[in-house]
Amino acid sequence: QVQLVESGGGLVQAGGSLRLSCVDGGRTFSDYAMGWFRQVPGKEREFVAAISRSGDYTYYADSVKGRFTISRDNAKNTVYLQMNSLKPEDTAVYLCAARRYFAYSDSDDWTKYDDWGQGTQVTVSS
Repeated sequence: QVQLVESGGGLVQAGGSLRLSCVDGGRTFSDYAMGWFRQVPGKEREFVAAISRSGDYTYYADSVKGRFTISRDNAKNTVYLQMNSLKPEDTAVYLCAARRYFAYSDSDDWTKYDDWGQGTQVTVSS
């Protein structure tokens, strides 16, 4: 059974940092490209970042480019999202997601991902 479990969320002041983790249990992690999305109640799910199966390729939303870094450790079945210079508008539930293939053309399309975690809340105070 697929299980994606996020952790690392919390409350931080603007300008601060957090590192999110997502552990993928129960299968060969390196077979899956991974993505991070975020969602605010009443708004559409928003793409944040994606990473290929090997970790060689990454892709970011313009809103987080230069501030967030996605990475993965296939030996630990874990994908990370390092978030620096956080802003109040980064406040959201952050979800990790998995899909079999990585493609720049649709990595930001949440409907292309097959498996999802429950999410972790990130709150940035001003």
